[in-house]
Amino acid sequence: MQLKYTKSPLVVKTVSECRGNEFENLGSCFQELGFCMMELGLCLARICDKAIGGNDLEMSLLDSCGAKGRLIHYHSHLDALLLKQHERSRATSKKRAGNVKPLEGSELNSIACDVNPGGIHSNLWQQWHYDYGIFTVLTTPFFILPSYSEESKTENPFPSCCFDECQSPTGHTCLQIYDPNRKRAIMVKAPPESFIIQVGEAADIISKGKLRATLHSVHRPSEFENLSRETFVVFLQPAWTKTFSISDRECLVEPRQSEQDNDNLSQEINKIVPPLSSRLKEGMTFAEFSRETTKQYYGGSGLQSNNR
Repeated sequence: MQLKYTKSPLVVKTVSECRGNEFENLGSCFQELGFCMMELGLCLARICDKAIGGNDLEMSLLDSCGAKGRLIHYHSHLDALLLKQHERSRATSKKRAGNVKPLEGSELNSIACDVNPGGIHSNLWQQWHYDYGIFTVLTTPFFILPSYSEESKTENPFPSCCFDECQSPTGHTCLQIYDPNRKRAIMVKAPPESFIIQVGEAADIISKGKLRATLHSVHRPSEFENLSRETFVVFLQPAWTKTFSISDRECLVEPRQSEQDNDNLSQEINKIVPPLSSRLKEGMTFAEFSRETTKQYYGGSGLQSNNR
């Protein structure tokens, strides 16, 4: 959903195609939540501008005329296995696309190896990365854990037992950030009904390094392999035509840590996070920067093209 800063009515996809009354106001609810998160981002930009001097962050947000809202679902381990098998079935025969046989035996082990190839990042819902916008505003996540019983199998094979933010089975949000000073990951905790705001690389560049982009990933707890995760996110970005200057380049944070780091996590991150210096050039527009960043992360030869 595109969310505009103007007070004129938004042009959004209608919810008329949804089935059932429970979805009647879903679009407007997310729209209202998105506006709240945008206003929060603007307030933070004003506070940062006051501390830094000038009004570059706030004006960069307003000049963009809008933001991007997205509901993100992280599949459980079981979901991933079923989807992987479904993809294999479609590739083998289109006729079998809607008739997936149950997982069993060596086939299950084979698929599990493909979904979770091992290594230090095999327990992540989302790989280590930097957001390339100004701010990313997130709701505290909502967790869903399927509950199975003999009585329910005949009526509904996938009834759900939902954990609210207070009852998160892991005790935290599963969002983790990397502390370059201590060279370790830190789990992020957040009170229920609160927001989390991450600083992106565009804010790092515009503020000339006074704000630092946050290297982060989303951890998947291994003890709850059927746990899925939901969060609503609003990406606050500058206008696509915004031009970046790197005259104070030495102040900018580099995503890639020192090659002399000897801990395993730092070495693994170095391999999958492209350094800012390889993606940002003097006079580059935000559109060009975002394309180059996406290419180096997820393009055909991107560092995370096989780890998504």
